[in-house]
Amino acid sequence: MITSEWLYWLIGAFFVVVAVLIAADAGHAKRLGIAAFWGILGVSFPVGTFVVSGAVPAWVLGVAVLVMVALAGAGLTGTTSRTRVAAVPGAGTGAPTGPADPTGTVERVPAQEGVAAAQGRSATSVLATTGPEERAASARRFGNRLFVPALVVPVVAVLVATLGPLVRIGDRPLLAEGSATLTGLGLGSVLAVVVAVLVLRPPSVATPVREGGRLLQAIGWAALLPQMLSTLGIVFTQAGVGAAVGTITKAVLPDGSLLAAVVLYCVGTAVFTVIMGNAFAAFPIMTAAIGWPVLVQQFDGNPAAIFAIGMLAGFCGTLVTPMAANFNLVPAALLEMRDKYGPIKAQLPTAVVLLAVNTGIMYLVAF
Repeated sequence: MITSEWLYWLIGAFFVVVAVLIAADAGHAKRLGIAAFWGILGVSFPVGTFVVSGAVPAWVLGVAVLVMVALAGAGLTGTTSRTRVAAVPGAGTGAPTGPADPTGTVERVPAQEGVAAAQGRSATSVLATTGPEERAASARRFGNRLFVPALVVPVVAVLVATLGPLVRIGDRPLLAEGSATLTGLGLGSVLAVVVAVLVLRPPSVATPVREGGRLLQAIGWAALLPQMLSTLGIVFTQAGVGAAVGTITKAVLPDGSLLAAVVLYCVGTAVFTVIMGNAFAAFPIMTAAIGWPVLVQQFDGNPAAIFAIGMLAGFCGTLVTPMAANFNLVPAALLEMRDKYGPIKAQLPTAVVLLAVNTGIMYLVAF
């Protein structure tokens, strides 16, 4: 029987490899802190297998999370532009570089620090792959074929998630219960990498790992926000925050007013998402406070419709919060926008309209 543990181990191995590559980059100003951050994260994946089985106490992972938070909070995992450019022959060989330029401009190094520098060229880190000119040329050469690897992931994921549970070996299912979706996603990702290598013919089979590490550094610690914030929502729910919020809202909510309850639930979910940075963190709190006791039990609403639309209302808050750094701040950094809040400003009108529409739909169809 196949479980999803292999995927967790594979993800952990990727993080560990990236950490080793960063640690080996002697010219990286923050290589030790960044390598420690991703290395600890990578090791935590296989350790999690033993935590689930009871062989290792859960507090070990708790300590690992606190250490990663300390590294990020101390500024030891700051993103740098030095992994984003590799416009010279031999890029990715660990050539020495000067300090990273946070503006995203190409770095120059003193002439005494290597042949590339002596020729006035930029040197880059071991995670660098190609430069802007090379990327543009590749895009023109491959055209729509660039989308083939990306489409492999959803196609394989859907096929495995749909057909995987039907496959049996003897009297036992091939896939463990509840693992079909993750198995499909993992298998699709692996096949997408293979297809990308075959179609795009990168100069090295290690290019996917280096490019993944480059993007990982560009995103930085914000890559962990979805997992951390969704966990925070569970912690808040277990701590009774939802019940406390429910007590307060029931005190101010007009008796028998369905519209007021729907508005409070949708707007409250969006506001909590803005505060917490993740709809998955806000949803259980507002559902425990208003969604279940008021909208479902008191007004006899359709739970499936209420909770689905409630999540959509929460996503409206995701569009306008800097706390959702992986959605709203990282794209600005990757696109080198002058205004780091540019995505939020552009998404604000859409978020307001969608929140109003979701509220209206819930009121009209869920009761």
